[in-house]
Amino acid sequence: MDIASYFPIWNKFTPQQQQLVQDTLIRRQVTKGTVVHDGSADCSGLMLIRNGQLRVYMLSEEGREVTLYRLFDMDICLFSASCVMQSVQFDVMIEAEKDTEMWIIPPYIFQRLKNESAAMANYANDLMASRFSEVMWLMEQIMWKSFDKRLAAFLLEEAVLEETHQLKITHEAIGNHLGNPREVVTRMLRYFQSEGMVNLSRGTVEITDEKKLRALAGV
Repeated sequence: MDIASYFPIWNKFTPQQQQLVQDTLIRRQVTKGTVVHDGSADCSGLMLIRNGQLRVYMLSEEGREVTLYRLFDMDICLFSASCVMQSVQFDVMIEAEKDTEMWIIPPYIFQRLKNESAAMANYANDLMASRFSEVMWLMEQIMWKSFDKRLAAFLLEEAVLEETHQLKITHEAIGNHLGNPREVVTRMLRYFQSEGMVNLSRGTVEITDEKKLRALAGV
């Protein structure tokens, strides 16, 4: 599939603008664990995910992480080009959770398209608003939802993404997603195990009672 299939407003560009994108497009392949965007000082450009999975997260001064959202096939990442969005200074990190193939529109091309195309400007604003809504929802979860419910919901989400109840993930990685120390995750997982909801082994969390986890998560 070509870029036209991944860019919702492609047909609203002029032929000249389409050619400009195709001539300057950067194709990049990254392996799992690669940091592809390192904070607001790193203006990578507009990322279009061909296949794979990226994690967008924030990093505190103390080194704690919290996942804001994930990007999957055919998603577009705007925060990697936040330097072009003058009213937005959002300091996020982006890491490949799986081997990923993407296209990148350089920031200066993205800026030019925004200036020349009302469709591009409107799409960028709508996408940014949508992402901020996701972040606000996450903040509400962190502030008001108890950790056991958040952890249960996370494990269920992982099971769907990985298509298995045998989750190859460390307690530290779970903590990085949810913004909690590893020790807190370990204590709660041990409680889940005592309740028969999961089975723990090194580097693995196996869901053994999905129904009970769903009841706890409220889904």
